[in-house]
Amino acid sequence: MKTILKPILFSGLAIVLAACCGNGDKAGAASELSARLEALVADGKIMYGHQDDLCYGHAWKVEDAENDPLERSDIKDVCGHYPAVLGLELGELELGGDKSLDAVPFTLIRRAAVKHHERGGVVTFSWHARNILTGGDAWDISSDQVVASILEGGENHAKFQEWLKILADFFDTLRDADGNRIPFIFRPWHEHTGSWFWWGQRLCTTEQYKALWRMTYDYLEGERGLDNMLWCYSPSMNVDVAGYMERYPGDDLIDILGVDGYTYFNRESGLEASCAKFSGELRSTLEYMTSLGKEHGKIITLSETGLESIPSPVWWTEVLYPVIKDFPVSYVLTWRNAHDKPEHFYGPWKGFENEEDFKKFTDFKQIALI
Repeated sequence: MKTILKPILFSGLAIVLAACCGNGDKAGAASELSARLEALVADGKIMYGHQDDLCYGHAWKVEDAENDPLERSDIKDVCGHYPAVLGLELGELELGGDKSLDAVPFTLIRRAAVKHHERGGVVTFSWHARNILTGGDAWDISSDQVVASILEGGENHAKFQEWLKILADFFDTLRDADGNRIPFIFRPWHEHTGSWFWWGQRLCTTEQYKALWRMTYDYLEGERGLDNMLWCYSPSMNVDVAGYMERYPGDDLIDILGVDGYTYFNRESGLEASCAKFSGELRSTLEYMTSLGKEHGKIITLSETGLESIPSPVWWTEVLYPVIKDFPVSYVLTWRNAHDKPEHFYGPWKGFENEEDFKKFTDFKQIALI
């Protein structure tokens, strides 16, 4: 039987749960979101999330960013409900244009965030910021001086402060019909334990990475007073516990411990072996994350995951679910269904040959949708 979340008023019990679990010092809307996540975890629920779900799908996209009712969803088309968590991307917002790096209008992203919140869902943002030193994209790793250039004293420090102002201005527009800021999760500088982004492991020192995080936090929360944000730290699933914590910015700057981990189909070893490898790595990662969550008073999440094109007919029920059900995972977010790349999808869509397995997955009582 599906677990369906409804818009709720946060009870005193939920606030107490949040305070007991380390996030009671959050203020405003962030405190309410923290309380809700804690209450769901305490109840054994795992929210399912999907990237860009209301903005486009496998074979469609929103054409009218200003007026579309935002009722379409690949996930809803398959199982009858929206994902509980909506992931959205802000890359290239910093350039001052009107569309993200995935060509989604920022007007649409803003409306989708508010709409999802109004439905009772949780919103999370990622930010693949451009390479401020070279002018390339977030994946441009041609220089290991990018982070150094934006820290205090660096040649691009002032310019990066302008980028943070643009980001903060956008966050401040995320408001409900009564003008109140809506809560959301912010997941910057992710997958830093790899070296495919300009803020990655081999592109900056541990001290520089921590300074980058603190500078981002101090501006958005400190200087701008954005009290509607929870901060998610999300290394890649390619490290042990020491590697996971090596660049941890500190308990005062983090609310959620996340991890990004995908099933990669190795054709030489085969699909079954690839899935088994993922399951084993995910289980060992969630084991130490659970311990870290208790030690640091943080909830945990699988902040990005998936199997591109989902060739396995049982990936949801026999690969992903058997692992996550054993841990206090607040949510699981699969990546996007690109409307312009037929093979680039991580969620099911109506007519997809393996959609029945996803329906079975959402019927598990632990899995929550809206």
